[in-house]
Amino acid sequence: MKGIVFTELMEMVEDRFGIEMVDRIIQPKELVSKGIFTSVGTYPFSDLVSILGHLSQATGASIPDLEKVFGQYLAGRFSKMYLPFFQRVNTVFELLDEVDSYIHIEVMKLYPDAELPQFETVRKADNMIEMIYRSQRKMFPFAEGLIDASAHYFQQKVKIQVLEWNSDGAEVRFLVDELA
Repeated sequence: MKGIVFTELMEMVEDRFGIEMVDRIIQPKELVSKGIFTSVGTYPFSDLVSILGHLSQATGASIPDLEKVFGQYLAGRFSKMYLPFFQRVNTVFELLDEVDSYIHIEVMKLYPDAELPQFETVRKADNMIEMIYRSQRKMFPFAEGLIDASAHYFQQKVKIQVLEWNSDGAEVRFLVDELA
């Protein structure tokens, strides 16, 4: 997993819980990375799972809730760090349509070894989209948080429904509907 995910997670934890919490959740010996991350490095997904598990234990928040909050946080950061992706579209629905067809293609140019989730979109109406998330990492609450905060960026109020998922969470179908 790309290091930017880890460095941004550490930033979020520090912002929300303080530097002491960062030290607490990256101390455990089971981290392959030993808790040292750079934004351009690549680290095992198991380290992210461990960190989220330790954060869950320390805060009492569930791992899915932490994933969603992190997705919301990261979308806010991406809207600043990668502003051109957001500026080329006018709505969250247009942005979601471009995740696999444009954004992930550009990400792969920068990080050819990145293992990205797949997103398939089907427009149901101008203000409604179905999005299918596929990833062996099974972090669909993270994806939901990204969608939610991206809608907020475009000042759109949306309802995000998780319609169905396979038994292990590697494939999830979302329905994103703009509220009037």
